[in-house]
Amino acid sequence: MSTTTTQSTTECCHGSVTLFSLFSASFRNRPVTGPSLRAALDERPMSRFQWGVIAVCVLLNMLDGFDVLVMAFTGKAVSAEWELSSSELGLLLSAGLVGMALGALCVAPWADRIGRRPVILGCLAVAAIGMLLSSVSQSPVQLGVLRVLTGVGIGGVLAGSNVIAGEYASRRWRGLAVSLNSTGYAVGATVGGLLAVGMIGQFGWRSVFLTGGLATAVAVPLAYFCLPESVAFLASRRPKGALERMNALARRMGQSPLESLPEPTAGPSGVGAGFRELLSPGLRRSTLLLWSAFFLVMAGFYFVTSWTPTLLVEAGLSGTQGLTGGTLLNLGGIFGAAALGALAARFALRSVLIAYLITTAVMLSAFIASTSSLGAAFALGVVIGLFANGCVAGLYALTPATYGPGIRATGLGSALAVGRIGAILAPTVVGGMLDAGWTPQNLYLAVSLIFIASAALLLLLRPATAGDTEPAAAAPAVGTTH
Repeated sequence: MSTTTTQSTTECCHGSVTLFSLFSASFRNRPVTGPSLRAALDERPMSRFQWGVIAVCVLLNMLDGFDVLVMAFTGKAVSAEWELSSSELGLLLSAGLVGMALGALCVAPWADRIGRRPVILGCLAVAAIGMLLSSVSQSPVQLGVLRVLTGVGIGGVLAGSNVIAGEYASRRWRGLAVSLNSTGYAVGATVGGLLAVGMIGQFGWRSVFLTGGLATAVAVPLAYFCLPESVAFLASRRPKGALERMNALARRMGQSPLESLPEPTAGPSGVGAGFRELLSPGLRRSTLLLWSAFFLVMAGFYFVTSWTPTLLVEAGLSGTQGLTGGTLLNLGGIFGAAALGALAARFALRSVLIAYLITTAVMLSAFIASTSSLGAAFALGVVIGLFANGCVAGLYALTPATYGPGIRATGLGSALAVGRIGAILAPTVVGGMLDAGWTPQNLYLAVSLIFIASAALLLLLRPATAGDTEPAAAAPAVGTTH
């Protein structure tokens, strides 16, 4: 296995079929079959190549985190320049989320038809264009339209990269892999906050959008050379030249060529059929519960991440302190998602996620009251970020294993789209509530109840996804439906 691991490192940027050569090392001089590929992926130790694939996905999620939350960190400056009300700012905060919902619902399902990799590449280009044009927008309407465009790209990238990360991970480390992907989102959001603090005063808010757009543009060629195609897609959809692509890589690694492709997995015949499959009798319960959980958790999460810098200022902190508080919240998220993934390797993911949701609710109820002590507010913000980001990471990790490879991107994309509806409503509704006289303390108390309700929903999820509530080491392979 060590020879295979070393060789796989050098092949990271020739992604679409490298994983199959890893499997062939264990079956030298005899044909490799579909079941053995699946078993090797699930049961063998993670190789450097597999971790490399996950690292690329994490990097893409870092850019997405930056691009999504850049509006939260520039909101005050944008509002001041164009004299926006809280409701108008809320609409701008929601615009990117509208695009993400469209991308997850309308673009992500195509990843099940033409491949995860081409969809991700196209969506990265769209996000880069949206960010770059946002830096030169001349009105709130222009910025809002461009935020929708950027969100469409981000929605497609998030769905595709999370599926690839889960598929390239072993069964034991799948929860950690998807959680690390979510950690990348928090890292990108944290970097965005730090850049905003340092750049807005000196260069203006447009410079933050420009930086994000350039970074996303650079990621397009990086993903082209280093991001592999989904293993499950190659095996189930059998794109043209799949066997030749696999054998070309096998020869480069000194392995015997494959005699035939793995047996294909049955899947829906079209994008629309994929949506119908999600609501089939065998999957309807799981799908509806996951959609409901995503709606509530995303609403609460995007309230926290979008409005915290502004609400800290409303509670009496300075503008710089508000930005710092929002940045620390995302900094906590870096550790929260990773910690949830590590815990999921030892304990039932569902139980860990419920604990995260309840803890988030408790922390939110005390957050604004802590602003009388700056140190306490910042420390509590880190803890809230830790658990709130972990809640989202847990849902990302729980969802893909519910669906087979033929509808996996559609399943995750649809859940994300429903979640975006909650995320879209949250900033806009909060803006109206602030205009109506709600205090920051009352808002955080209300959101804490949302996280409690999400935990209650997960209690109903056990019969639908029993296997996925076990520790990751004992969980069923991705693609098993319940």
